[in-house]
Amino acid sequence: MVGRIPVMDVMPVVDLGRQAAKATVGEPLPVSATVFREGHDKLGTEVVLVGPDGTRRPPVRMTPDAEVPDRYHAAVTPDAVGVWTFEVHAWSDPIATWQHDAGLKIPAGVDVELMFLEGRLLLERVLADLPSDDRPARAVVTGAVQAATDTERPVAARLAQLRSEELVAVLDANPLRELVSVEGPYPAFADRERALYGSWYEFFPRSEGATKDPETGIVMSGSFETAARRLDAVAAMGFDVIYLPPIHPIVEVNRKGPTNTLTPGPDDPCSPWAIGSIEGGHDAIHPDLGNFADFDAFVARAGELGLEVALDLALQAAPDHPWVTSHPEWFTTRADGTIAYAENPPKKYQDIYPVNFDNDPTGICREVLRVVRLWMSHGVRIFRVDNPHTKPLAFWEWLLKEIRRTDPDVLFLSEAFTRPAMMHALGSIGFHQSYTYFTWRTARWEIEEYLTELSSESDHLMRPNFFVNTPDILHGYLQYGGPAAFKIRAVIAATGSPSWGVYAGYELYEHVAVKPGSEEYLDSEKFQVRIRDWDAAQAEGRTLAPYLTRLNEIRRAHPSLKLLRNVTIHSADDENVLVFSKTAGDDTVIVVVNLDPHGTRETMVHLDLASLGLAGQDSFGVHDEITGADWTWSQHSYVRLDPHDEPAHVLTVRRTA
Repeated sequence: MVGRIPVMDVMPVVDLGRQAAKATVGEPLPVSATVFREGHDKLGTEVVLVGPDGTRRPPVRMTPDAEVPDRYHAAVTPDAVGVWTFEVHAWSDPIATWQHDAGLKIPAGVDVELMFLEGRLLLERVLADLPSDDRPARAVVTGAVQAATDTERPVAARLAQLRSEELVAVLDANPLRELVSVEGPYPAFADRERALYGSWYEFFPRSEGATKDPETGIVMSGSFETAARRLDAVAAMGFDVIYLPPIHPIVEVNRKGPTNTLTPGPDDPCSPWAIGSIEGGHDAIHPDLGNFADFDAFVARAGELGLEVALDLALQAAPDHPWVTSHPEWFTTRADGTIAYAENPPKKYQDIYPVNFDNDPTGICREVLRVVRLWMSHGVRIFRVDNPHTKPLAFWEWLLKEIRRTDPDVLFLSEAFTRPAMMHALGSIGFHQSYTYFTWRTARWEIEEYLTELSSESDHLMRPNFFVNTPDILHGYLQYGGPAAFKIRAVIAATGSPSWGVYAGYELYEHVAVKPGSEEYLDSEKFQVRIRDWDAAQAEGRTLAPYLTRLNEIRRAHPSLKLLRNVTIHSADDENVLVFSKTAGDDTVIVVVNLDPHGTRETMVHLDLASLGLAGQDSFGVHDEITGADWTWSQHSYVRLDPHDEPAHVLTVRRTA
């Protein structure tokens, strides 16, 4: 039933409270609710956070929304991993009611002494509840009680003391609660920081350290040993996660050649997503890469460099995967008796059999859990899940809860470029992060809307990871925008989202598609080894690596860039100039980006100073974290951004004491 003081439309609540809202250790969790009552008496409301150990934290007072009537807000911050709950408490506030009424009646000469008497009685109740050792608060309230009874003093002076800022502060911290109503508890799961914040780098181990025989043209695959040598450069660029596509044995039946052709040569490596052969399946390692000892050494070296290893979890099988023989019921059989291969018309994937989760759900669940725990035992604590939207939600909910029950530090990234409802649902049932539509948001209005959506509308459901490119996605913006486009997208991704990602080759400006209108890379690394001369690119200065390094340095230095829910959109007169800011405490970063990779843009930027904590200031200092320049800015400032020089400002606000 509705409470005596109604509390409604509480957020964040997922699936009527059946699922936990997204939270992160150290990240403020915004809580809001609609609270109202009959008549004109005042009310108070607060959030009470309860930790995984059952400890109730001190209540946090909610404040009214500046624009929406009866809507209240507060932020609470979990400080440990685990299941938290929160409650919204609302109550009748006799002190606030008295202060409102006294402010009207006493100056008008209505019931003056009666109002002071009522005020004194309320203050005496507060005084009785105050801790005996809180001497400053007791002194303030005692003085107010004396003022209420001192008929020798002017009425206006007595009233002023009963409405002073000092007294109001004490009363706000020690309210009288009557007719208390409680809504909740509602769950929120607080994950470790990497669930929210991190810089990802993706490479194919078989390409790193690969060699080509100049006489025969035969390519010798890289291995975990050679790929480990590349980790130093990845760590030096400031990345936190090294993500590996599937490392398992690859199909021998229906193999795919370069650019997804059906005519592979005998030495073509084929797609690592076509998992399985007579050499093993998801619990095995491709022999070209090494063995489990080599993998363990790779993970250990990554850890020494401060990198976590993320492994691809692709629940599909090649025609010669061991599952096809041992468990044919795990796949869909067509009318002619053949097993259905994967299709995404007009694309056909004859080398991949999708798993049918309905024929033997218990068996499949047990096998996948075994596989995941196997890789966990070898140091993998992050999984990037391939196409989770093509598997049942109930399966993922079960699997993620099983892992979270014993290993809450293990994280799962959802690679689901699909309908919003499915993306949100995957997040709500347990996925820690999600790929997003960021790659396809290039116009200013699209980016502004998307940043707003992800930071304040769907933030309780899913956490974004802004990948600037993937082996599957080479957006036209990068194909035709030149080096400036690569800088622009990197700046927006690295500052707009606390998690972002880069697929190898981005720093070399790889931008050629297989054909016009396609987002597929020419000579796609999905189907062949790609040998890159990193050293030559560095020596010749044709690499974006120093720029990516600087962006990651900026991210690590600024707490505001490690959060999601703190984006404010500002404006510029030029529709090609994007302006947004992020603030955490005294740390404020303003990002100004020229979205036109071909032309210089000059415009006026207009800032919401209140959101920056600078209301009332005529000017303030800013420091450009990319160029090192310093300027004096105001609410309205001029910018000129040449994409061939530097297309963006990443500005730290200099706050004066």
